[in-house]
Amino acid sequence: MRYFLVFSYYGKAYHGWQIQPNAITVQEVLEQAMSLLFRETVQLTAAGRTDAGVHAREMYAHFNTEVVFNKDEMCYRLNAFLPKDIAVKDIVEVPDDAHARFDAIERTYEYWIVQSKDPFLTDAAHYVKYPLNVEAMNEAGTILLEHADFECFSKSNTDVKTYLCDIKKASFQQKEELLIFTITADRFLRNMVRAVVGTLLEVGFGKWSLDDVKLVLESKDRSRAGVSVPAKGLYLTEVKYPNHIIR
Repeated sequence: MRYFLVFSYYGKAYHGWQIQPNAITVQEVLEQAMSLLFRETVQLTAAGRTDAGVHAREMYAHFNTEVVFNKDEMCYRLNAFLPKDIAVKDIVEVPDDAHARFDAIERTYEYWIVQSKDPFLTDAAHYVKYPLNVEAMNEAGTILLEHADFECFSKSNTDVKTYLCDIKKASFQQKEELLIFTITADRFLRNMVRAVVGTLLEVGFGKWSLDDVKLVLESKDRSRAGVSVPAKGLYLTEVKYPNHIIR
């Protein structure tokens, strides 16, 4: 039978989601814990691959097992066994052909920026000390909704077959001390969100105009876009699936 694992993690201590040699990852820690408690080898396929230091408030991964278990008890046991920076929220039975990555229809990320020194947000948000024109950044964000090819924001030398993404939302909002950028799309390229934020910050600093952003998009050249902002401010916050898979 196939199940979706619903979980979250704070990514500071991990070299991203996907298992790698000589580096601790979220996938490795979760699979080890689940294999021990299920008493069989458990392999997880996640909704996406977060980079080193990136966090996930809501992540899904599918796995197969014929072991009979009580989901509430298993969630409790997993959380007791896992480190404090990984939390299992639910285990949901899904159709046997459901796929955590390929069946996801929408993903939402947040990027946190703080503009005053705050020791409690040092590891959770990107500190930007210079003034920002948030209105101009939001105007630049609307330009993204008018485009489909985002090769200029993709990490170089990747094996993706297409750079097309359908961005549905891209905007900044002030929430108390945090300036939060929210972006929603059907899919994202590697390093894309951090490159987008770095580009929009250039607009916020007054260095680039809206026309400059359009030229970056049309260039399809990663070197023309802004620098990638630090991973510590990036959070995967929501993944959506069709109702026949999970409600």
